[in-house]
Amino acid sequence: MKECEERELWILGLGEKVERGALICSYLAEAGYWARTASLSELAKCKPLGILLDVSPYSTDGWGTLLDIKKNPETRDIPVLPLYLSQEGKVGEVFPVAGFFTLPIDADYLAERLAVLGLTEDIEDYDLQTLVISRKGEEAVAKALGMLGFEAVNAYTGKEGVALATISHPYLIFSSLMLQDMGAFEMLERFRLYPQTRNIPFFILLKDNMKEGERNAMSRQVDHLVRKKVLSKEEFLSYLRRRI
Repeated sequence: MKECEERELWILGLGEKVERGALICSYLAEAGYWARTASLSELAKCKPLGILLDVSPYSTDGWGTLLDIKKNPETRDIPVLPLYLSQEGKVGEVFPVAGFFTLPIDADYLAERLAVLGLTEDIEDYDLQTLVISRKGEEAVAKALGMLGFEAVNAYTGKEGVALATISHPYLIFSSLMLQDMGAFEMLERFRLYPQTRNIPFFILLKDNMKEGERNAMSRQVDHLVRKKVLSKEEFLSYLRRRI
């Protein structure tokens, strides 16, 4: 897939309500980014610099769009920054995850992406732990990380994951999108509260299919996290400066 002629940022998940992307596009333009609203089908033509994806209840299948991007070998490398856009297009929150991997895990791709991100450079010099948070344990993920030289530690609920992370300070964290007690985005918000965990790279594991009920449940969880919060232009752009 070729790069877009301009180094574009695309806003996806808006469906026919593209006017909801106007405010965020203006923020990006003022900061010097070339941004526009787009649709998933346009990824067949060119590859943007990054994607800002609305996963709010007002989005048009934001979770399905995320899964389609990350399941496709042609598009899975594109950075995706999930965010919450209100009905009027105001930015409620940004969820700065380090990346997404689909299940069943592709061990070669996992190794490649971690290397590209510079997260395997210190394996030979240090004993590094990764925390894997899932309902039943992800043996294939733990095995793939072990083959790279990481020690994988399992947690089975969000609360256990937060407790282990704050005590042991793992090098990387992998979490299922949904757990029995909280969603991955709520867990990410909790990690951001603690100095010892706020900068740990946090990756989300996606099932290769998501039922409509699961998508709706995740949208409700995100809605609960955000409530009536609104980010200023400066607060929103600070996330872009860290990632792109």
